[in-house]
Amino acid sequence: MGVWRGGRRVPATDDTAPPPRAPLAQARRRRRSRRRWILAAVATFILLNLLAVGAYANARFTPDHRAGGPAGAGAVPAAVRDAGTVVDPRSGHVVARRMPASTIALTFDDGPDPVWTPKMLDVLSRHHAPATFFVVGSQISRYPDLAKRMTREGHELGIHTFTHPEMTDLPPWRRKLEYSQTQAAIAYTTGVTTGLARLPYSSGVDALDDDSWRVVQETGTWGYVSVFNDTDSQDWARPGPDAIVRNATPEGDRGAVVLMHDSGGDRSQTIAALDRFIPQMQARGYRFTTVSQGLGGQFGSTARLGTADEIRGALLVWGVRAADATVRLLWLLLIVVGLLTLARTLLLFGYALRHARHRRAPTWSWGGEVTDPVTIIVPAYNERTTIAAAVRSLASGTHPGIEVLVVDDESDDGTAEAVERLRLANVRVARIPGGGKAAALNAGVALARNDLLVMVDADTVVDPDAIHRLVQPFADPRVGAVAGNVKVGNRRRLLGRWQHIEYVIGFSLDRRLYDTLHCMPTIPGALGAFRREAVLAAGGLSRATLAEDTDLTMGIHRAGWRVVYEEKAVARTEAPSMLPDLWRQRYRWSYGTMQALWRHRRALTDTGPSGRFGRRGVPFIALFSVILPLLAPVVDIFAVYGLFFLDRYETVIAWLAILTVQIITAILAFRLDREPLRPLWALPLQQFLYRQVMYLVLLHSAITALSGGRLKWQKLRRTGEVATPQPAPPPPAPVIPEQAA
Repeated sequence: MGVWRGGRRVPATDDTAPPPRAPLAQARRRRRSRRRWILAAVATFILLNLLAVGAYANARFTPDHRAGGPAGAGAVPAAVRDAGTVVDPRSGHVVARRMPASTIALTFDDGPDPVWTPKMLDVLSRHHAPATFFVVGSQISRYPDLAKRMTREGHELGIHTFTHPEMTDLPPWRRKLEYSQTQAAIAYTTGVTTGLARLPYSSGVDALDDDSWRVVQETGTWGYVSVFNDTDSQDWARPGPDAIVRNATPEGDRGAVVLMHDSGGDRSQTIAALDRFIPQMQARGYRFTTVSQGLGGQFGSTARLGTADEIRGALLVWGVRAADATVRLLWLLLIVVGLLTLARTLLLFGYALRHARHRRAPTWSWGGEVTDPVTIIVPAYNERTTIAAAVRSLASGTHPGIEVLVVDDESDDGTAEAVERLRLANVRVARIPGGGKAAALNAGVALARNDLLVMVDADTVVDPDAIHRLVQPFADPRVGAVAGNVKVGNRRRLLGRWQHIEYVIGFSLDRRLYDTLHCMPTIPGALGAFRREAVLAAGGLSRATLAEDTDLTMGIHRAGWRVVYEEKAVARTEAPSMLPDLWRQRYRWSYGTMQALWRHRRALTDTGPSGRFGRRGVPFIALFSVILPLLAPVVDIFAVYGLFFLDRYETVIAWLAILTVQIITAILAFRLDREPLRPLWALPLQQFLYRQVMYLVLLHSAITALSGGRLKWQKLRRTGEVATPQPAPPPPAPVIPEQAA
């Protein structure tokens, strides 16, 4: 097989064997590769954790209220039901108390809210009425300034859990976590702790049942006093300010704990009612206080947490805020992906249909028939399995004056000998020192006897008229290169069928779009035609990138030539049949495309033809060939996220809508390319494996590009599956091998 040195492959057994430092270089490359994978794994782990924190902190809940009376309340002590409201089970002996006469403790649940809580605080401040806010820990983490303002203005905080779950549905460890996390968040943001708690969805003690009573008792063992209410304003139902005031007003001069909400929806009615309720009750001789102050201050707590708990609170607060920022960023990226996908879909449909109608018009043609002789250059390195079928199909084409030049890149598997045994009169073999595909193609350009060149991969079988159709656009003297229509030949397995779908969509739609916009990014190595003059004007094929075909195509654009697509010139290539081979191939393509874009970045500021291509083609290619595929995983991330943490019905509907658009796009591509629709049954399955592999390949390529890594040419395994019956070859004739330096 040989080894590589300076971009060339040399036999490992001759005098040019690698020096002892080569293993060290390989070890360094392996370490860099491991570091890149470790970096990607760590980034993925962090992202998943942030999404998990975001899902936990963004649990959906409804405002606090219960319908109906208690069910199974035999375990609730009579003293609690009769004298409850503030229930203290901490000592094991339950103490239940109410507010003194003419005393109101305003309590607000579910906050803080960035819109409504500041307005509530303004009303309370204006009327000099302290209150008790039972806060949700995740909200405290998001809006710590509001918690600080509450304590600074003399209000009291109580625990309303971290995510507002139905506590009776949770295991004990999770219930304790809900309280301890909220306590830590309060302590970190305000500097004090609290001894008050209120169960989510609670109301008065008359609504306690046996299950919730066990939670109240459990809460006491953790050091908390449970606070219920005497009057429920029912502001959660938004009945209007008058009804809220009426519901909140206690009878006579009875003291009361009044339940209101400062979050969980539109609270404008609550604010209007509060602004009337406080002065009305003050006029009746009521005083407003916090729960703890109303009962002599014996239930509240102002002790600070220890250092470890402070750190835990900081991690909670910043974790929630980082998770929220991540989710917001992903939403933004999802919008960007949606807009780009929509734009691409509309462009594809509009321009592809326009392109097809234009080409199928009876009066359309490239010009006069092109019959100039053609040299077909076939670079080959260890292609013995496929080379014979490829050369036969090329040599027997219907175009007059075909010369097939096989450039053997120092193969050691008998590739050149397999070609020579065919004994075809119009086939030559040139053996060159190993230097990679670009070097082999450059050698072929130099050795070609004709000015029209066709470059074909050694695993490609072409239709008999493919070469003749491929060179017809050269009737237009402005055309410098032509892309053929490459299809997957080995489609029997699922992986090959997926690639077939991808190829048809890519060639039938994408290339029609690029052709119309005059910014064709790539002449495929499997089938492409060139004027020798255009190739030389672009500087030949460069080994500076792994996508030498993309690099050459961009160079031809910049040299002022047109690059077009001929959909009737059909070839079948052998696609990778194993996932590792597919990974290597797409990794090389993706990384090579990024290299080519970077190499031609100066076209953005050039003048003349180079500038025209740079300002139109380079951004378009970067946007739809690199950026959109890199961002596309956001769709799948949110699909999985939505199934577990958002509305599943909405998530499934959105995913099916995206799939429907893809199916419609695929049907259009297959119809335009006159392909049967049967393979499209595999398209939905493609979304669950193949697409994710492509995401990872592109991500791997981007990490390699950003880290400055370099890749060598990677040879893929061939099976020789692509073969079709070919016309009888020309009479055999001796083949004279050439030796090229």
